[in-house]
Amino acid sequence: MGAVQNIDQLQVNAYRRMTGEDRLRIGLGLYEASLAIAREGIRNRFPDASDAEVEEKLRARIRAGYEVEAAESRSP
Repeated sequence: MGAVQNIDQLQVNAYRRMTGEDRLRIGLGLYEASLAIAREGIRNRFPDASDAEVEEKLRARIRAGYEVEAAESRSP
C-alpha cells in the first residue's frame, strides 16, 4: 500500500471515530472555505464589484455548477 493510501485510510479511520456532529462541522467549514475562495476569485476578476455583485456572481457560479451536474446525469 502506498503512502497516499495509508494517509487516506488514516483519515477515513479518524472520520469514523468522530460524531456525526463533528463530521458535519468539518463539512460546513470546508463549504464555507470554498465559498471564501470563490469570492476572492470573483473579486480578483472584478475588482470594482460591490459586495452584492460578488454575491450574485457567486450564486450564478453555483447555479451553473448544478446545471452542468444535472446535464451530465441526464446524458446516457
